[in-house]
Amino acid sequence: MLIAQEKRKNNIAEYLLYMWQVEDMIRALDLDIDKIDEHIISRYPVSDEEKREIREWYESLIKMMELENVKSSGHLQINKNVIIRLTDLHVQLLASDKFDDYKSLFYRVLPHIVEFRSHMPQQQLPGEIESCFNALYGVLIRRLGGKEVSAGTEQAISEISQFIGTLAAYYKKDEESPLFGNDDEDINQLN
Repeated sequence: MLIAQEKRKNNIAEYLLYMWQVEDMIRALDLDIDKIDEHIISRYPVSDEEKREIREWYESLIKMMELENVKSSGHLQINKNVIIRLTDLHVQLLASDKFDDYKSLFYRVLPHIVEFRSHMPQQQLPGEIESCFNALYGVLIRRLGGKEVSAGTEQAISEISQFIGTLAAYYKKDEESPLFGNDDEDINQLN
């Protein structure tokens, strides 16, 4: 909870990858709050009150995972919403004539995205932004598992990481001061 709050405030991409990892940790511990308490919460160097808050956070995530039927795979809607917001911002950045550097960066990584997507079942093809996160998370899990990553994959992941980092920076700027007019203003201008 503490890490998630800090990451959400500072870097939405790191937050999302962290939350995917939390989902997997919860699954690895059988959605059992006592196991989570023993293996995760008890190790936090925080007060008992903060541990209680962390436990409540994990309990709420477990309940959401059960309600949303993502106990064995998939992502919570709160995490899907982050992908949706990032995708919406990505589309706006590409459509604008003010962000040529972003467009250039995207078109440089697009072949890597296509390559990663070519290894997925056709009926499950995610959008470009989610594909980037899937690639980043997949390599993270490989590294955590002590598995090697090829030089070509390392290069692709480095470029994708730079691209997603740029998108995350624009997301933060947009949160602080919207980069684009709000929809109500845009609609009113059309009338």
